Amino acid sequence: MPKNKGKGGKNRKRGKNEADDEKRELVFKEDGQEYAQVLRMLGNGRCEAMCIDGTKRLCHIRGKMHKKVWIAAGDIILVGLRDYQDDKADVILKYMPDEARLLKAYGELPENTRLNEGIGNGLDEEDEGAGDDYIEFEDEDIDKI
Repeated sequence: MPKNKGKGGKNRKRGKNEADDEKRELVFKEDGQEYAQVLRMLGNGRCEAMCIDGTKRLCHIRGKMHKKVWIAAGDIILVGLRDYQDDKADVILKYMPDEARLLKAYGELPENTRLNEGIGNGLDEEDEGAGDDYIEFEDEDIDKI
């Protein structure tokens, strides 16, 4: 049997993020591009996104980002519009949560856009008192049970 001369398999390649820790320059949209928020992932390198101009588009994740940049529902992305198909677009860039907040602060994203900073944050601003919710029963309600 031949010896394994490689450094590992696909899981090793998946773990590599080429210097994502560094601060990168904020990229603004140009003509032919639009900001969008991912509604749902469809599989096969595709997602459904609601663009800022109000159009729902089927977006294709480009090969350079495929299996390297993970996109989830709620993420803010930059899409390249197609001249020949208005209902389809190509994902060019995924914005990190801090970059999305900066875009909103600069006025590039509308104020009603809900930024989804991931599941790890737990409660939103509106839900801070959600742990204090409880039901109080009267004495006659308890007797009925």
